[in-house]
Amino acid sequence: MRGQPGFFDVDERLKDLSAKGDALERLNRIVDFELFRDDLARAVPRSDGSKGGRPPFDLVFMFKVLILQASHSLSDERTEFLIKDRLSFMRFLGLGLSDPVPDANTIWTFREALTRAEIAGKPAIAVLFSAYEAALRQAGFLAMGGQIVDATVVAAPKQRNTEAEKADLKAGRVPDAWKAKPAKLAQKDRDARWTIKWSKAKPAEDGSKRIDLAVPAFGYKNHVGIDRRHGLIRTWIATDAARHDGAQLPGLLSKANTSGDVWADTAYRSKANEAHLAGNGFRSRIHRKKPPGKPMARNVARANGEKSKVRAAIEHVFARQKGPMGLVVRTIGLARARMKIGLANLAYNMNRAVWLTGSWPSP
Repeated sequence: MRGQPGFFDVDERLKDLSAKGDALERLNRIVDFELFRDDLARAVPRSDGSKGGRPPFDLVFMFKVLILQASHSLSDERTEFLIKDRLSFMRFLGLGLSDPVPDANTIWTFREALTRAEIAGKPAIAVLFSAYEAALRQAGFLAMGGQIVDATVVAAPKQRNTEAEKADLKAGRVPDAWKAKPAKLAQKDRDARWTIKWSKAKPAEDGSKRIDLAVPAFGYKNHVGIDRRHGLIRTWIATDAARHDGAQLPGLLSKANTSGDVWADTAYRSKANEAHLAGNGFRSRIHRKKPPGKPMARNVARANGEKSKVRAAIEHVFARQKGPMGLVVRTIGLARARMKIGLANLAYNMNRAVWLTGSWPSP
């Protein structure tokens, strides 16, 4: 039988993990998490300890726990278990085998406090995202080559509501039947919405046209703008899933990019958006729509094809978030969804920065 593991046994195992390529070790080496401390202290102030009690966990430590969650789409309970179970998680957080680990309730409480917090009138997660964006620019990752804008639906648990309840929610009212049932009301997401995603059908082998599929989806939307040069998320907005993509374009544009080119799909082309782009020094590279009842002009189709080659880069962001990161919203309400989506965008940028330094396979 094997004896109890000693200090040097753990040290050797960590060396093996490093040799195999521990992604979290690389992340710790590239990202200076201390840059978030001042903003975290303003968002989640701590007592001076004069009243006694167990000392709270360090703010930066708890923020790194949330980054772990966002990178792996973990519940609070699963996060607690994996911190205790995985040496790589412990090393990322600076924990030893005998050090205390925050339980699920502690993780939930910290995230809730950060969700409710505002810094200078802005949601705390937006300020934290901007702080890392500034660090990226300082490190030389300037927004360059123009910007690409798109949105994706982030799924949330489906609500089983009646038509009357749906009508009340859309009108901003709480259904009467829910008011007398606080427990039920607490479990109802009144901010998430249904939308339709169209799956474009490919032509049949004989060339005949097939019918496009309408796929209903429930949840929220992650609207993002990335720069063409580095593929980093520079701007983002979280909304319910029913919000029109094109209406979010002005809020996603950034004049910090070295190029004024803006790429987006046809959902963003409108007279209002084209006027906004022209009036603010941007050059529209937005796809043109097919004329109703007429074939697409050959030169327009070619131009759209060239634009697609650039615009496709933003799909890699969503593929990473919905694939390895497993981005979904399990919480209730837009404020919590914004925190979830914002942390996912921040974690993506951190992992992308690791790759840009040549230390990790592409996300």
